[in-house]
Formats: sequence, structure tokens, C-alpha cells
Amino acid sequence: MSHSTTLTERQSIVLDALSHHAGPASAYALLEYLQGASGLKAPQQIYRVLDKLLELGLVHRIESLNAFVACDQPHHDHTRGLILLAICDQCGRVDESSDAAVERGLQRWASQHTFQMGGVSIEIHGTCGECAAHPG
Repeated sequence: MSHSTTLTERQSIVLDALSHHAGPASAYALLEYLQGASGLKAPQQIYRVLDKLLELGLVHRIESLNAFVACDQPHHDHTRGLILLAICDQCGRVDESSDAAVERGLQRWASQHTFQMGGVSIEIHGTCGECAAHPG
């Protein structure tokens, strides 16, 4: 990843773990997976690393699952704008995207309500196409 020169060893390890995880991962799941790699032995250490990765826009927190996923669009400005996270409730897959029409609609609403939007993350739960095509 091109960000590796700016990341600490711990940040790189956690980001790599999230990138290879088969879906969203909690801090505790990451801690168990990493088993003390680079001295990461407490949930607080994982949360500190995740906070920095969130700040850098390299991971997303999925509030409804209290879990994290690696960003698949790391060059997008996540401090402003819209992020749509489509979460499959069957397999755990998370697809990230943005939609200009939805963003404009939210900006229009914010303007009408004199609300100043920052970054927006919308979580959509449902079933991905692969799971829908192969129920069971």
C-alpha cells in the first residue's frame, strides 16, 4: 500500500490484518488474530491504532456492528463527503461506494435545516448479490 511509508509498524500490521480479514472485525477479533504482534496485547492499543487509521481515512468503523473494515478507496477524502457501506448480513461482505445524487440530497437537506455536514457514513444492511443468488 502506498501509505506504508507514513504508517508506524503497528498501524501497518493492523491495516494488513483488516485488509485480509473476511469481513468486518472488532478490536477484540483483531487482537486475537494478531496474538501480540508488535507488542499489541491490549484492546486499548488496538483502539488507538484504529483511531489513527480512521483519522487517515484508511479504515471505516461500522457503527451497527462495532467493527472495522479496511477502506477500499483510500485516496477518497473521507473527512468530507459521503461513504455508503453496504453490509451483507449473511456473509459479512462490505462494499464501499459513494453516490453524488444521495450526497446532493443530503446537502440540500442540511442547507434547508441550517445544518453544516461533515463526513457522512451510511450503513445499508441487506443481502449481497452472491448470497441472494445462492440462498441457503
